[in-house]
Amino acid sequence: MANKGPSFGLSRDVQAKIEKKYDEELEERLVEWVMAQCGTEVGRPDRGRLGFQVWLKNGIVLGKLINSLHPSGSKPVKIPDPPPSMVFKQMEQISQFLKAAEEYGVGKTDIFQTVDLFEAKDMAAVQRTLVALGSLAVTKNDGHYQGDPSWFMKKAQENKRDFTPTQLKEGKNVIGLQMGSNQGASQAGMTGYGRPRQIIG
Repeated sequence: MANKGPSFGLSRDVQAKIEKKYDEELEERLVEWVMAQCGTEVGRPDRGRLGFQVWLKNGIVLGKLINSLHPSGSKPVKIPDPPPSMVFKQMEQISQFLKAAEEYGVGKTDIFQTVDLFEAKDMAAVQRTLVALGSLAVTKNDGHYQGDPSWFMKKAQENKRDFTPTQLKEGKNVIGLQMGSNQGASQAGMTGYGRPRQIIG
């Protein structure tokens, strides 16, 4: 895992494509949000993909982030003090964050794999997870989100409608526009069916 050498050929091409997906402008916004949400004690990472990865790698910042979105009595991730230095403990912290994010409502398709962050395999996937988490926090609007709500898109919410049986019955009498219209069409001036065409010559 840590002894992995550089990739060559097709593997290198694939890794280069994955790295191109990383968005540095999005990184700025995510850093601002994490600092607004967790406080300045989490620090600010060095700019760039690797600085962002090093900042999040031990799982402490991620744990503080997900905990800040919950009420004070129910923190889903235990934050060790001092921060873990052993690799498996750091990966365990990241896994706890991912589990808590999924329980918070982030979809499985938006969740990155632990190695995506720990080995910097796909930092764009890490960004996607944080964006999904931020969008969900803005949508829930439960008072735990800190920062500018315009940083994230609000997720669509259910808009359930209840119709009375009378309204439903009336709806059956309406001809939808998908079926065409019976207005304006006329057969005036048409000859009867089966009659020969009149050719004047």
